[in-house]
Amino acid sequence: MISSATAGPLPTMGVRQLIATMREFRARLLGLVTDLDDLQMIGPRLAIVNPPLWEIGHVAWTQEFWTLRHLRQEKPLLENGDRLYNSTDVAHDTRWELLLPTRASTLGYMNEVLERCIARIENSSELSADEFYFYWLTTFHEGMHAEALAYTSQTLGYPAPSLATKRESKNSAGGSCPGDVDVPGGKFIIGATADYPFVFDNEKWAHEVIIEPFRIARAPVTNGEFLAFVEAGGYRKQHYWSTEGWQWLQSGGAPQLEKSFAKFFNKTPNEPVEIAAFKEKLDHPVYWQRLDTGRWEQRVYDRYVELNENLPIVHMSWYEAEAYCNWAGRRLPTEVEWEAAASAEPAANRAGLGEHRRHFAWGDQAPSAAVANLDWHTGGLVEVGAHGAGDSAFGCRQMIGNVWEWTADAFLPYPGFSADPYKEYSQPWFGTHKVLRGGCWATSSLLIRNTWRNFYTPDRRDVWAGFRTCAQ
Repeated sequence: MISSATAGPLPTMGVRQLIATMREFRARLLGLVTDLDDLQMIGPRLAIVNPPLWEIGHVAWTQEFWTLRHLRQEKPLLENGDRLYNSTDVAHDTRWELLLPTRASTLGYMNEVLERCIARIENSSELSADEFYFYWLTTFHEGMHAEALAYTSQTLGYPAPSLATKRESKNSAGGSCPGDVDVPGGKFIIGATADYPFVFDNEKWAHEVIIEPFRIARAPVTNGEFLAFVEAGGYRKQHYWSTEGWQWLQSGGAPQLEKSFAKFFNKTPNEPVEIAAFKEKLDHPVYWQRLDTGRWEQRVYDRYVELNENLPIVHMSWYEAEAYCNWAGRRLPTEVEWEAAASAEPAANRAGLGEHRRHFAWGDQAPSAAVANLDWHTGGLVEVGAHGAGDSAFGCRQMIGNVWEWTADAFLPYPGFSADPYKEYSQPWFGTHKVLRGGCWATSSLLIRNTWRNFYTPDRRDVWAGFRTCAQ
């Protein structure tokens, strides 16, 4: 493990902040489902989403399991809670068949768990090490599921959550941000250090690597840039795609969706299902449609809007990002390159990388609306030229917030990896997933940092994911 004496001060998080954050995260989670009717709270059976009613119950169960039962050895609040909500044991496809509690009962359970967890610490001046770990673990878990519920609504074509419609996209303008920046090579430390207040096991621990100089795009790939690939026939030309990517594309990207939706809407598999999300012809990104006039539109929740060419491309699979790079004569950055572009600073003589590593692209100060599109501040994406105050030392924009960014690498453990108590968080997914970095507009600013590693299988295009490229 490497010390981070060269990094700036990290904020401390006390009991009062923790309780306030727990209440804030719960309000956000519930705000994402408050407008859904009972049918929407179950939704169609899809491999890429959960029934929202199950998901919110699972969040509360996880909080209860770690902070009340594991940490304090308290008895379960629900007799059958483990059989309903333990995601390790409850197979994904069976979650639509469970006899779930009603919405009212689920909300009551969620509130009881939250209030019991708060009651155990509200009179404490500080938390023990175990309390700190498990309380923040379950709070961050809740924040991640709130983001997942947001893209579930997008996937299923539900109306925009009221939480999003109440936001105003004041910073949506910004234009484009073309060009590359140079990042020098040299020794670099990747990964988290022990002075971070909380990190996940896959970020542990910081270790030294050697990188070669490289050039990386100032901003993520835009709709306009990706449109050129689409109109050049990129989805129809096999030589741009890997073998796995072409097989995924030819399979339809998400097989059996029509049958799933048919069952949900009481249609036979042979009847057309009027779900715009999955009517694509597989020659353009999901949620795009081309009008007879030649103009392109993009679906945002349940409505189509004119394609803004300065917004970052989003809902990209890793396969699509790879194919675009092959067409453009570019490549995806490695994890090390991404983190160096976000964290490093040039050496004093500018001949290599300096010793200081930034916690965020702009420095060590906590995120704010001025530097990054996080926390639902705008309710959606902003143009790639926005938030110039959040540039990295080398001039990369929006490395934190707006869209998650695919990297070239498979999700693998760092040297000396050891699983944390939540053993299912990282270890089962090593080798089968790809790494994303940087967070998106719906990511909590408390969760994200330059060392954060998100991970999905390369076929997933439902998440708020885009990418930036490097020169070959």
